[in-house]
Amino acid sequence: MEEEIEVKKNTNLINNLKNKFNTPLTDLQMLVIFFFIYAIIGWILETVYCVYIVGHFEKRGFLYGPLCPIYGYGALILLVTLKRFDKNKITLFIMSAVIFSVFEYLVGYGLDALFGMKFWDYSNDFLNINGRIALWFSVIWGIFGILFMNYIHPTIKKFTNFAMNRTNYVLQHIILYLIVLIFIVDTVLSIIKYII
Repeated sequence: MEEEIEVKKNTNLINNLKNKFNTPLTDLQMLVIFFFIYAIIGWILETVYCVYIVGHFEKRGFLYGPLCPIYGYGALILLVTLKRFDKNKITLFIMSAVIFSVFEYLVGYGLDALFGMKFWDYSNDFLNINGRIALWFSVIWGIFGILFMNYIHPTIKKFTNFAMNRTNYVLQHIILYLIVLIFIVDTVLSIIKYII
C-alpha cells in the first residue's frame, strides 16, 4: 500500500515536471533570457571598445565568461521601469540618464567597496562624481534609453520570438536553467577570485 502511494507521488511529480516543461516560458523567464542576451551584447561592445581604444584584446568585465551583467541589469531596468515612457522621448531621455547614472554610480561604488576594484574611471571627464559617473556618459545613457526602447529591444525581441517559436518548449527550459546555473557558478567563482 505504501509502495503504491510512493509510486503515485513519483508519477505525479514526473507528470507535473513534464507539464511545466511543456509550456512556453513565462514573462519572467523571458526577462531572464533578455538579461543574458544584453549581458552578452554588453560584453561584445566593451570588448570592441577596448580593442579600439587600447589596440588589442583585453578581458572585460567581472566574470570569467563573456557577460557584462551591468548591461543585462540595465536592460531589465529599462524594460521593467521605463516601458511607460517609451513614447515620450524627452521623459525617456531624462529618466534613462538619471536612472542609469545612479545605477552606474552604485555598481561602481559597490565593486570598489567590496573588491577594491575600478572597472571604469571617469576622473578625467568633465563634471564627474568620484570618477564613477560623468555628465557625458549620463547624456549617452539618455540617448541609449531612447534607442533601446524604440529600436534595439523591438528588434532583439522580434529575433528572440522568432527563435523561440522554432524551439521546443522543453529545450527552452533546459537552455534557460543551464544558462542560469552557469551564470551562478561563474559569479561565485569570480567573487572568490577577487576576494582571495
